[in-house]
Amino acid sequence: MKLTGIFPALVTPFDKAGKINEKSLEKLIKMNLEKGVDGFYVGGSTAEAFLLSLEERKYILDIVMQCGKAKSIIISHVGCIGTEHAIELAKYAKKLGVDLISAIPPFYYKFSFEEIKNYYFDIVNTTDLPMIVYNFPSLSGIDLSSDKIKTLTENKRIVGIKHTSHNLFQIERMRNENNNLIILNGLDEVFFAGLVMGADGGIGSTYNFMSEKFIKIRKLFKQGNLADAMQMQKQVNEIIDVLAKTGLQQGIKYILTQMGIDCGLCRKPFAELDSEKMTMLDTLITDNQ
Repeated sequence: MKLTGIFPALVTPFDKAGKINEKSLEKLIKMNLEKGVDGFYVGGSTAEAFLLSLEERKYILDIVMQCGKAKSIIISHVGCIGTEHAIELAKYAKKLGVDLISAIPPFYYKFSFEEIKNYYFDIVNTTDLPMIVYNFPSLSGIDLSSDKIKTLTENKRIVGIKHTSHNLFQIERMRNENNNLIILNGLDEVFFAGLVMGADGGIGSTYNFMSEKFIKIRKLFKQGNLADAMQMQKQVNEIIDVLAKTGLQQGIKYILTQMGIDCGLCRKPFAELDSEKMTMLDTLITDNQ
């Protein structure tokens, strides 16, 4: 399998009671399919995965598979601190027929790399599904270097990496080491640079509301039109710069709600947006219409 393209890391819309808003999630999926995305990354950081119960994570996957599977590739994030819980989610993903699974390394307890390797091997050997390893060192505290990825891919079920790091040198090293490795850029603000260094595409948070911009960047890059691709990246980064000040998850949900897809609030302990931040986002929306 050689996976390429644009994959929104879906947010989790909530209703006023704090329950998963199925209708809004369906609208979000349909909107992005119409824009031309290649698939969806389900239940990751953007989805507030670690603020959800296992049953909620399964329910979200139910909705995505019913709404989007026929027209897109589905990557289900099953990462948990505990191997048992990750395997439970992976088995459920396999039952529903997802294309690939993904997992953040087990964090908090400062596990050794041997323990992390066993975590990944236990998941894929139990479910026989292809795995995209999720490297997010700034939040997980674990940096999966190109050498470590080489060790992990000795298990043939581990086929790629979601690289959510500003260290793009690692992308080049991984690509140099293994031309068949699936490398998906995970930081939206360096998407274009990630393509230059060898990424096959991207999984991103802001793709939820502006996936068309990333589709365009990738198209321009493939055409060799690097100047226009970089100009589009600059437009994207102006938006991301504001989101960094308002709160990424909160800002994305607010923008989607203003677009007609009610996403509700983020779960506590995420704070609600104050009036100043909402004004910043309103200005951003107006300036980019």
